[in-house]
Amino acid sequence: MGAVIAIDAGTTGVRSRVLRATGLSEISSYREFTQHFPQPGWVEHNAEEIWQAVLATLQEAVSQLNEPVAAIGITNQRETVVAWSRKTGKPYGSAIVWQDRRTADRCAQLAEHLPIVRQQTGLVLDPYFSGTKFEWLIKNRGIKVDQDLCLGTIDSWLIFKLTGQKDFVTDVTNASRTMLFDIKKMCWSEELCGLLNVPIKNLPTVLPSSGRFGVTTEHGALRAGIAISGVAGDQQAALFGQACFDTGATKNTYGTGSFVLMNVGEQCPEPQTGILTTVAWQLEKQKPVYALEGAIFVTGAAIQWLRDGLNIIDHASEIGPLAQSVEDSGGVVLVPAFAGLGSPWWDPYARGSIFGITRGTTRAHIARATIESIVFQTRDVVESMSTASGVKVKDLRVDGGAAVIDFMLQLQADHLGVAVLRPKQLETTAMGAGFLAGLGEKVWSSTSEISQAWQLDQKFEPKSVAVGYDAWKNAVNRSMNWIN
Repeated sequence: MGAVIAIDAGTTGVRSRVLRATGLSEISSYREFTQHFPQPGWVEHNAEEIWQAVLATLQEAVSQLNEPVAAIGITNQRETVVAWSRKTGKPYGSAIVWQDRRTADRCAQLAEHLPIVRQQTGLVLDPYFSGTKFEWLIKNRGIKVDQDLCLGTIDSWLIFKLTGQKDFVTDVTNASRTMLFDIKKMCWSEELCGLLNVPIKNLPTVLPSSGRFGVTTEHGALRAGIAISGVAGDQQAALFGQACFDTGATKNTYGTGSFVLMNVGEQCPEPQTGILTTVAWQLEKQKPVYALEGAIFVTGAAIQWLRDGLNIIDHASEIGPLAQSVEDSGGVVLVPAFAGLGSPWWDPYARGSIFGITRGTTRAHIARATIESIVFQTRDVVESMSTASGVKVKDLRVDGGAAVIDFMLQLQADHLGVAVLRPKQLETTAMGAGFLAGLGEKVWSSTSEISQAWQLDQKFEPKSVAVGYDAWKNAVNRSMNWIN
């Protein structure tokens, strides 16, 4: 039947992974791309560089195959936006990344419209989401609004390029993160597009997450006619890849940031304080499935900061042993609000802070405080989510780069009071995109068949009494009031 290739276009790099009917294969190709920080709080990417990274990894993966490609799936960093010309295929300047905070003041100006945003989109007014980024691009880059203009997220950009500049489409999960999409009516909102001065005619056609989005044109080793049949934002793809198909099933991805998602079924819930409602996925000819989400902006990025900013560690892999070398953080609390705070606080003006430093503080204490900040932020979200939904999390399935840190996962289990489950395959975003594409092309017949591909690596049961959470909450409050 052939293999499936999953394109995982993340925040710092692109990976193309090959899946077969039994799960991920060893065939993989990766390329990093450049991060640009033109001003404090601004984060940009070169969309052409992302496209070239995708093309290079695809070609390398295909060249290692001895079988045809049945389908391509795409998962992508969400909320990052690109504006480009339909005719030339060239972007109008840099892409604005999800971490970017340049539209914080604009979101504050729109505060009176928060009830409409919450009801229609399940989101909050925050520069994290795409809508105000699109508005900023049109206003500040001198972009002419005509039929030639395309406004899309990274998935739309990549599909457009892969299909030879033919198909301008997105899926329901990415659309649900724009602050322009009505998740109950499942269409672009004329009211919100009007509010943010974003023309609907220049937004992509929205399709289910699994099904035909287009077919490739020839790009070197990548032949023409391959179906692109699965698309989902990275966190929804991870939820799908973790086989969280039952209502109440919950996962956390420990990546650059961390994202907790709980499957809440086919009924769209009413907005919940501090927590987002999003479209989890929609299979072809089926109703959409919804999720509650807690978005934590900085977790793994804090470990990168210890490495690249403070030079406390040389490699990210050192963080676990270093943190574990001390019994506690020595009273040190780190709040990594480098890009403001996400769920459940939603404060774009909060700033990163370290409290409790003394002459006895060592780099090991700071390393442990960094690990604890990841655990504490996840606890904030899970407790808020359980309160909002009335559903207690039975266990937490985890993935992402930092999920290899046993010490952190044990600490997480202690603080949540539930088991933390780590699968054998941590690249669940790629698996989710591949599964969605494979379902679209009948490589897999059902979600039940996909569930069999999920395998447990290690289970972390609560063991110790959790400590330090009260100090964390106090530190968060101080970080949100740092100006005062």
